[in-house]
Amino acid sequence: MGSTVLSLRIDGELLERLRHHAAKRGMSVQDYVTRTLIRDDFDERFHAAVDETERFYGVQ
Repeated sequence: MGSTVLSLRIDGELLERLRHHAAKRGMSVQDYVTRTLIRDDFDERFHAAVDETERFYGVQ
């Protein structure tokens, strides 16, 4: 899988919070943001799969 550049403009306060969270985990801001996006994407796909399974089996 290749990579693509995504450029974001964020305010200084948000960047400092991201740096703080990333540093607590020993990560770069780029890695922290990427992992957060991947985790959120997984969570959304997982919940969609659970909802679809519940609809299939008629669970309410």
